[in-house]
Amino acid sequence: MCRNIRQLHNFDPPATSQEVHDAALQYVRKIAGTTKPSKANEEAFDRAVAEIAHLTQHLLDDLVTAAPPKNREEEAAKRRARSAQRYATA
Repeated sequence: MCRNIRQLHNFDPPATSQEVHDAALQYVRKIAGTTKPSKANEEAFDRAVAEIAHLTQHLLDDLVTAAPPKNREEEAAKRRARSAQRYATA
């Protein structure tokens, strides 16, 4: 599950709120051990996602770096190449 969480810092354009939410959702899913909570746990699950997304956005806003921003398309191409190599059939 967590391999879907991608680096969000130092990209141009910056990470969107949807990307931050998606990363928080993946994190909570991994910690909770479920992709969909029961009705009894749904409120706690949703609250955790919202709080983690909020804190993650603050973290991203506060981080500083001297490195130039990464290009989203180039990074996506690198991920696709690694995936193709990993899952290539012999």
